Amino acid sequence: MSETILIVGSGAREHAIAATLARSSSQPKLACFSGARNPGIATLCSEYGIGNIANPAEVAAFAGERHATMAVIGPEAPLAAGVADALWAAKVPVIGPTQSLARIESSKGFARELLAKHKISGNPFFQRFASLDGLDEVFARYPNRHVIKDDGLAGGKGVKVCGDHLLSLEDSLAFCRELVAHGHSFVVEEKVEGEEFSLMSFCDGKTLQHMPAVQDHKRAYEGDKGPNTGGMGTYTASDHKLPFLENADIAAAQQINEQVASALAMECGAPYKGILYGGFMATCDGVKLIEYNARFGDPESLNLLPLLETDFVEICRAIVDTTLADCVVSFSPKASVCKYVVPEGYPDNPRKGDAVLLPAELPQGVTMYLSAVDVKDGQLIATGSRTLAVVGMAATITDAEALCERVVCQIPGPFFHRADIGTRPSIARRVEHMKAVRPA
Repeated sequence: MSETILIVGSGAREHAIAATLARSSSQPKLACFSGARNPGIATLCSEYGIGNIANPAEVAAFAGERHATMAVIGPEAPLAAGVADALWAAKVPVIGPTQSLARIESSKGFARELLAKHKISGNPFFQRFASLDGLDEVFARYPNRHVIKDDGLAGGKGVKVCGDHLLSLEDSLAFCRELVAHGHSFVVEEKVEGEEFSLMSFCDGKTLQHMPAVQDHKRAYEGDKGPNTGGMGTYTASDHKLPFLENADIAAAQQINEQVASALAMECGAPYKGILYGGFMATCDGVKLIEYNARFGDPESLNLLPLLETDFVEICRAIVDTTLADCVVSFSPKASVCKYVVPEGYPDNPRKGDAVLLPAELPQGVTMYLSAVDVKDGQLIATGSRTLAVVGMAATITDAEALCERVVCQIPGPFFHRADIGTRPSIARRVEHMKAVRPA
């Protein structure tokens, strides 16, 4: 009987997951259950259902009807809602942690306290709050040097940083008051200085196989200006490191991921099966954890999945069977640059309903993934969030960026992208920044 793999979600990340599964030599049947119809995913799937992806019973029923033999969950909301639990209960193995294990992402405070309890390095100072009590003391200790994070899921937009979003003590207090008014607990952390990077690992609960390091660009506008977004683009280098990182930085991040997977198994009494994604910062005082995610990053996965040389279905099967130690995971020795095309006004007040005109053909080394789009009267239209992602792959970051930019510039209409992602000047600034942060 052939394999039927269910993909949960409808964005560019899920489009990339579907495309990578479709490359498998086993040629599995693919089914998708999502909140919207992504035409890029639909062309790869024999079954497509639309519903509430954060409703465990609904997802499990769809999986049962399609006789799914495995499921890959893309976004964080279904994981936090317990969709993996419902699928396992329905005898469908899942790439994605159960609700309890997914707290590594769904609760910032849980993640920080896990590191502290298990004496894992990487934590800056932090304190968890459910009210305004005790805030003055922390703000006095870290004036203009703190970060405030909504404890729960906020789509990458629940974090405010001194100097970037918080320009005064009153700004900080106002954000905390807003969170408390909405009944949200929050974490206040010491602001650390350095360069951020993402390190994702395949994890079967015992063994981790690490992916190349990637750098994301959260801010909407060039030069890292403007509001935070879900991520405007990313890049990775052909040596699977990043130009501003040292080998010790990569090793430290890998070790933290390994220790966190072990701590989660102890804390939750179950193995973590899925993608463990640490957002880190290289600082003068070693590698610090910014946050954890319990799934593939978006855009980070768009850089890495096209470079994955190992059969993705085999990796997924090894994760659910706890045989990842026997699986050699390799990535092509190429650089990749990803840039998102987004509607004007994104993220705060995006245009919706504009036609999306795709290039007639893509040059060799370029892949495109559709995200927040729909089809009306045969025309692709933008629905308001990140519209599509273009990924260029080449021997160097510079060549990959040039390929990517060439295609992104061909997409007309009221859209924009960050042209500076992966460019020589942008990377040089990051290298110089790290030299200033930790002088030799």
